[in-house]
Amino acid sequence: MKSACIPLLLLPALVCSQTLPEKPFLSNRNYRLQTELYEVYRTDSATVVMLGNSITFGVQWNELMGRSGIVNRGIGSDVTEGFLHRLEYVYRLHPALCCIMGGINDIYNDIPVDSIFSTYALITRELRGHDITPVIQSTLYVSPRWKRAAEKNRDVIALNRLLETYAREEGIDYLDLNDVLSADGVLKDEVTYDGVHLNALGYRLWRDRLETMLKKHSL
Repeated sequence: MKSACIPLLLLPALVCSQTLPEKPFLSNRNYRLQTELYEVYRTDSATVVMLGNSITFGVQWNELMGRSGIVNRGIGSDVTEGFLHRLEYVYRLHPALCCIMGGINDIYNDIPVDSIFSTYALITRELRGHDITPVIQSTLYVSPRWKRAAEKNRDVIALNRLLETYAREEGIDYLDLNDVLSADGVLKDEVTYDGVHLNALGYRLWRDRLETMLKKHSL
């Protein structure tokens, strides 16, 4: 006989598993694949963790920076709620710094800017609670050739203003990448191959800015 779900009105503490909504980020195939790989990776320590979405995922950070101890924890199509729910994979590495960059996927999923910011703030508090120093990197603009660019870049501006103010008030480093990767509120064509993801020049410029931040922390 098939088991039935117990009516929620009778036993509110017991919820049938099939009635629980799945977190949207868990439907991302990249998320499942990468977190499963994290379970089998043998790396157990890092100096720096790069936490983000496909823009972070898109480069070999050890090779880009010319140093060991910098671990990539970017996942394609991930949103900031996904970052929050996989922080355990950052904690396991005991890094000194965790550099965060995300938000553009949230924006394109029409998540309100205030909600994105709240998740960002929670991520930084959680990292600090584990003695990891967060570095907030600005959410990048998209170029005019990316879909709904003008509309979505307005949200990028609003999010970055909130993040920069929060970082200043909380004594968190804020790394503004848009000042080298963007102009007039859009991503420069010369640093992207599709209007949102970076090419080699884009990553080189990011590297130069990040190297300055690592030196500030004597890393």
